[in-house]
Amino acid sequence: MEALGFPFNFVILIILITTIGGVARSFAKARGQAAGKVESQGADPKLEAENKELRKEIGDLRERLHVLERITVDKENSLAREIEDLRNK
Repeated sequence: MEALGFPFNFVILIILITTIGGVARSFAKARGQAAGKVESQGADPKLEAENKELRKEIGDLRERLHVLERITVDKENSLAREIEDLRNK
């Protein structure tokens, strides 16, 4: 059988099968992503409303966090100022 190039043909066959499998997987993945984009365009209005509400809530929470960070920093600075004022007296 080696005279017919059996090992060589076997290696070529494995490479060919792997390549075809990779191309098929890429095609299926691309097709699935395209289908997902089509589905998202006609999304449920309830989900869109919920997403909008959640985005607003996240924005509010970020604003509150910013205020809390500012208060914390201001307290640290005011405490340091008060200590310095007491030292100067």
